[in-house]
Amino acid sequence: MLAEWNGKVPTRIFVDESLRILRAASEAKVALKMLGGLAIKVHSLNEKEFANRLGRSAEKGQEYSDIDFATYYKSRDGVRKIMESLGYSKRPSTMSTSASQRQIYFHPKGWFYIDVFWDKLKAANHPISFRDRLEVDPISIPLSDLLLEKLQIVSFSRKDMIDTLLLLKAHTIAGKEELETISTDRVAYVLSRDWGFWYTVTTTLQGIGEHVKEMSVLSSQETSDLSSKVEKLLYAANTVPKSLRWKLRAIIGSRKKWYKPVETEETVGEFGIWRLREQASTSG
Repeated sequence: MLAEWNGKVPTRIFVDESLRILRAASEAKVALKMLGGLAIKVHSLNEKEFANRLGRSAEKGQEYSDIDFATYYKSRDGVRKIMESLGYSKRPSTMSTSASQRQIYFHPKGWFYIDVFWDKLKAANHPISFRDRLEVDPISIPLSDLLLEKLQIVSFSRKDMIDTLLLLKAHTIAGKEELETISTDRVAYVLSRDWGFWYTVTTTLQGIGEHVKEMSVLSSQETSDLSSKVEKLLYAANTVPKSLRWKLRAIIGSRKKWYKPVETEETVGEFGIWRLREQASTSG
């Protein structure tokens, strides 16, 4: 690691490397798209001042620790070839990674790791399917799915809040799914089929709406804009016709756990990134 980094990999390295991997995948015609907070960052580069004002910066520490990607099960060998051609080493598969439907790759210089999920984000409180969804956007899973990826988190953190507000600030809300647009039709469709998912998302959105009104760092225009977008999402989620399965589960409500527990970094990583990289290199 370069001395001027002071032991912290700069955010620009994560951005540049994610784009390099995306270019390689595109040239190889392999479906590989970004996930998570870094994907939101790349989609919202014009809102750097807003992100910094909210506190989403690396001034006090390393902003990101890894890069998350989505691919199809059928493309996993193609992804492996791409990553190896770029100098990455693959972590040997374990019961944990297989159950999570993922692959883990280590940066050639050990700076960070790459998490590749196939077909669905299974390591989630509410799994999100990527099937037939990786051709919509050239950079990431569709923006509506990026939003759902954040809102499905039951233990919603401050960082998740900032990422969600950044995504909403930087993009329009509309019914139809288009580039750089968050689709209410898509969000409503997903939530209409799963009461637990709907409950988590709408509860979190209501909390976001209330929090936005109390944020002193926002201008009146930003407060109005973000509040309006949250209201549009809630309206779509609440008014779309629900499936029979949704209605039956709604009868039980929150008396029964409505989400699945998520494995922690400790259960996935076991002894940390350096130990895992060592295991990968010694196993060939």
